[in-house]
Amino acid sequence: MDFGIFTFGELSRNLSTGKALSPQQRLKEIIELAKLADQAGLGFLGLGEHHRRDFALSAPEIVLAAIARETTKLRLSTAVTVLSTQDPVRLFEQFATLDLISDGRAEIIAGRGAFIESYPLFGHELEDYDALFEEKLRLLLELRDNAAVTWQGSLTQSIPGMDIAPRPVQDKLPVWVGVGGTPASFARAGRLGLPLFVALLSGPARFRRLVELYHQTAADAGHDPAALQVGAGGHFYAAATSQRARDTFYPYCRAYFEQNMPRPVDHFPRSTFENWTEPGGGLLVGSPQEVTEKLLEIHATLGNSRYMAQIGLGGLPFAETARSIELLATEIMPAVNREIGTVPPAPDGGSARGRERNLEEPAAGIPAARGPEVPA
Repeated sequence: MDFGIFTFGELSRNLSTGKALSPQQRLKEIIELAKLADQAGLGFLGLGEHHRRDFALSAPEIVLAAIARETTKLRLSTAVTVLSTQDPVRLFEQFATLDLISDGRAEIIAGRGAFIESYPLFGHELEDYDALFEEKLRLLLELRDNAAVTWQGSLTQSIPGMDIAPRPVQDKLPVWVGVGGTPASFARAGRLGLPLFVALLSGPARFRRLVELYHQTAADAGHDPAALQVGAGGHFYAAATSQRARDTFYPYCRAYFEQNMPRPVDHFPRSTFENWTEPGGGLLVGSPQEVTEKLLEIHATLGNSRYMAQIGLGGLPFAETARSIELLATEIMPAVNREIGTVPPAPDGGSARGRERNLEEPAAGIPAARGPEVPA
């Protein structure tokens, strides 16, 4: 399984002080966390797109370009691009350029967006929510597949046989479809033969039938379901023990749900949080062993070949986020891949479940995490 991280760059206020990081500090921390993930051997970084004052990432393509120059292996993507309110031509140009800068590491995860502020901001109507995405996704694929494009648009522009440049390093820039829980979205991704990213806001069981629908629709459209990738991801935090993980993460998870959701909740109680962290729940919060077991459950249910952990949620401090990323890379990822048989055991016969070392110290070969320095 391929492992990676993603973030929306939210600017949650501290529940005690009422203060949040500045956008400048948050962006600098995201770049540092990307460098850490690259050094730790993770395979993917995704950045969300939001257009509200409580998020720092309205232009993820620019931040990804900065990260491209600081990393060597991470695949770089949005998570997700709100394609319904983007110009597909401009989007393709930006990602083709990112692909050139990064030596072929760019990807796009396209979605309709659970946040709707970009629709009036860029002059689109909410009643066209699905139709915009359908037409723009088809145009994006046309741009990806052809160096010169003729296109007759209805909700998009018409293109009279024009060059689409520059072209990326990759022959076909990867385009994934990000989905929540709408059956039509799963079916569309299958019909087009595109890889699928499932946002697990709840446990994997409710998505089993939807992934089956995706595969069946793909087969009906003439695509090989076995050749299609399924990715899954959701809220993530790992610590040395399950109790420490829960006690540390709950205030920040609560801040996120009460401040930064599309429809913030008035109160996110500890009892709900605890229920969601139990086996079968959607929150991957716990010790490396506990998180490993949950990831194996997700894999057994959905057959996913990629997992993307949403990190740094709700204002979680940089050091805690960095340590959680290290545990994902050095403890959880090897344990999951040994269990599903994709990589051999460690040469010393060690096991992520049985290894004993001080989890408060940096992993071997990974520098101690430090936040970026920003002038006061």
